[in-house]
Amino acid sequence: MKNLILAILAISLYSCSTKPQTAGAPPAPSLPVATITTGTDTTFQEYPASIEGTVNVEVRPQVGGTLDKVFVDEGAFVNAGQPLFKINDQPYRAALNNAVASQHAAEGAAANAQLEIDKLTPLVQNKVVSEYQMKTAKSAYDIAKANIEQAKANVSTAQINLGYTLIKAPVSGYIGRLIKKQGSLVAPADAEALTQLSDVHDVHVYFSLSEKDFVSFKEQYPGETLKDKLSKLPTVSLLLADNSAYAKQGKVDMIDGQFDKTTGAITLRASFSNPQGLLRSGNTGKIRLSLTHKDALIIPESATIEMQDKVFVFTVGDSSKVKKQAIDIVGKSGSNYLVKSGVKAGDQIVLSGIDHLQEGTVIHPEKAPEKTAAIAKN
Repeated sequence: MKNLILAILAISLYSCSTKPQTAGAPPAPSLPVATITTGTDTTFQEYPASIEGTVNVEVRPQVGGTLDKVFVDEGAFVNAGQPLFKINDQPYRAALNNAVASQHAAEGAAANAQLEIDKLTPLVQNKVVSEYQMKTAKSAYDIAKANIEQAKANVSTAQINLGYTLIKAPVSGYIGRLIKKQGSLVAPADAEALTQLSDVHDVHVYFSLSEKDFVSFKEQYPGETLKDKLSKLPTVSLLLADNSAYAKQGKVDMIDGQFDKTTGAITLRASFSNPQGLLRSGNTGKIRLSLTHKDALIIPESATIEMQDKVFVFTVGDSSKVKKQAIDIVGKSGSNYLVKSGVKAGDQIVLSGIDHLQEGTVIHPEKAPEKTAAIAKN
């Protein structure tokens, strides 16, 4: 029992003599930082677009009949005035012959009326017959002349209809699908055209801007009026369906007169040269508008963090304390953000390791490697 008491006293004395050890504060994390600079950079905005030839014509028959011949194939290039289709012209030739015969008959009637006038003239002068008979003869002659004019008009109409049996290309361009084949019955009232003809030496590319984008468009580009803005607008690029860039640059040359009430968007048109015919009506793509920003604050995207639809950076202040700062982004160029407000040139920001960084944390700033610290300055 005495030994047990001595052991307890020894343990108590040892416990009292041992002082608790205080854990040291963790060292400040070393994080790369860089100074925000200004520079000139370009941002791009892309809009879905549809492509049309400068001229898209529906080729339709102007007279009815059987399609006797088709002179072209689908997709072929044709020149203006080149024959495309031939409608059976026999009924129209017969109609022309009938109109010509009617004209000859009218001319003969007019000649007879003139003979009657010639016969009555001396008789009237000698008062053998009354002047009433002469007036009747002259009236008959006037009617005969009118019948000649009517007959000539019928001949002209018959000639026009006969000419319509040969359908020619109204413009130069590429033939679309041939809806009707040889032997088909065609008429002007058909629901579908015989084909479509597209002139694609130049193409129009149509794209739309929402009301918000249109307001930004007017604010971003120089010029007092829309016409002035269009004249100063830089050239635009066309991205094809596979995201490859079309070789030629285009120019925005038209803004629609009003917004579409259904979509709330306004249509713009860009024109592109298409000398090799690579673009066809019906193609789709994207129009890429460029905007140059001078003296823009440029920050790497990797130095930002997004929370609740806002973008933040960590700035380094006095005593190397960091502060979470919201920034207003006006565009993106490559891997960089172009910043409108929230920071200023000369501020230092943390470049990496910000995922778990807290407001007010003291860090040990390290100068970032040159290629990382050079925040895109052009």
